[in-house]
Parts: sequence; structure tokens; C-alpha cells
Amino acid sequence: MLVAFKHTIRRIVRKPFHNINWLDGVIALSLLLAGLWLASRLHIGVAYQWRWHQAFDLLFTPGPHGELPYFFSGLFTTLRIALLGMVLALLLGTALGVAAFSRSPWLVMPATLFIQLIRNLPPLVFIFIFYFFIASQLLPTSGLSRWLGTVSLSPWQEALFGPPARWENLISGTLCVGMISAAFVAEIVRAGLAAIPRGQWEAAQSLGLSPWVRLRHVILPQAMLLMLPPLTGQLIALVKDTAIVSLISVQELTFVGTEMANSSGLVYEIWLLVAAAYLLICLSLFVLLSRLESRQGAH
Repeated sequence: MLVAFKHTIRRIVRKPFHNINWLDGVIALSLLLAGLWLASRLHIGVAYQWRWHQAFDLLFTPGPHGELPYFFSGLFTTLRIALLGMVLALLLGTALGVAAFSRSPWLVMPATLFIQLIRNLPPLVFIFIFYFFIASQLLPTSGLSRWLGTVSLSPWQEALFGPPARWENLISGTLCVGMISAAFVAEIVRAGLAAIPRGQWEAAQSLGLSPWVRLRHVILPQAMLLMLPPLTGQLIALVKDTAIVSLISVQELTFVGTEMANSSGLVYEIWLLVAAAYLLICLSLFVLLSRLESRQGAH
């Protein structure tokens, strides 16, 4: 049964592009030609003088005191929120998924309530509720601001976590996107555990393993093969969700792009550069996770 299960997993996680045929090529070529035609019509119909040299000058202009250029400051804030949000989403989501799959009503009920509440609220509504009713009330009273005033960081620590003056916003943004993604990660984990054949659970139990050891060393490694493809999509969605926290004044890439476009008038150029930055981040993450998926599937 285990051998058949492994073969099934390998078919599920087979490498992309193996099944591309001539029809896919025709569709891709048609889309490319349609894009080129649309670009030519826009060039003719839109009387706009592109000012890319000004946009790139603005892009690499350092701050008034020699700080990192504003655009890259926002980019690094987005990366920090995405990275820390992924850690929170994976840890909290895994715990919630295991709790939702358990047989204890004391674990199932709160986990299910959290998952359903977040999954059925628009992300923007959740962020506003969380920020104005929870984060903005708890963080100021936690003494974090006073503590941040006494913190001194090494250059690599500040590069990783950002300047202490912005930590409150960083924490708020990270909690928002992390909790939203955790609800979806929890469902992925729960479904992955449910997909493991009952025989695997019984075999692990027959060896006299404790529930925690069974879950950690027998069940989760197998379930991970099923969970990696949807987890890849969810983590990429988390990166894109970081743009929403610009609405609570977190100075990430979208917030910075809005300010730069409004102050310079280079609306088209700045937003195309912002889009290119998001695309580069998401494609890099996709390639990284796809390689991890292929390596796991090979075993």
C-alpha cells in the first residue's frame, strides 16, 4: 500500500510542462500576439511621454541623510512582512489544522471557529477590524514603544527587522497577513492529514508510537507531499496580500509606490516598477518552492 501511495504522490507532483502540446503553443502565441497588438494600440491612442530616466533616477535616489532609497526601503519592508508572515502562517496554520483534524471537541471548536471566521471575511475588512480594534489598542499599552526607544541594533539586525521606530507597524502588518494566511494553511493541513490512508495511522499505532511521534515522524512527512502544491499557492498569495496593509499606513512597497507616484507624477512608470518588483518576488518564490516540491516528490 505504501509503495502504491508513493507512486500516486509522484504522479501528483510531476514536473510542470511535461504535458504541453501544440494547442498550448497556439494559445500562448495567440495571447502574445494579442498583447503586442494591445500595446501598439495603446502607444498610438495614448499621448503619453514616457519618462523612464526620471523614474530610475528617483528609484535610486538615497534619503536626505544617506538612507536607503525610498523605493527599496518599501521593498525590504514587504520582504520582511512576507517572510515573518510566512513563519506565523505556517506555525499557526499547522497547529490549527492539526487541532481541526483531532477528535477532541475542545480543540476542534476553537480551531474551526477561527478558520471559518477569517476565511469568510474579506481580507480588507479583517485588517481594519484587527488594526483599529486590537492592534492599535494593545500595542501602545504593551510598553513596546518605550522599549524600542532603548534598543540598539547591529547593521544586520536592522537589515533583517528594520528600524525599531517602525516595528509597531511591522508587527501589525505581519500579524494581519499571517493570521489571514494561517486560516487557509490550516485547511490545507487538515485536508492533507485526512488524505493519508487509514492503514498508515494503524501501522504507526501498532508500533507503539505515541500520538505526537506518529504525527511528526510518520504522518506529516507523507502529508507534506500532498500539501506542498497548495501551500506554494498560499504563500505566493501571502506575498500579494502584503499590499493590503498599506491601507493601515505600513510603509511597504505599495504604500511607497503610491507616495512616489503622487509626488513625482510618474504614475505609469512607478506602478509598472512596483508590479515588476512583486512579479520578481512571486516568481522567485514559485521557482524555489517548485524545486522543493520536485525534490520531495523524488523521494
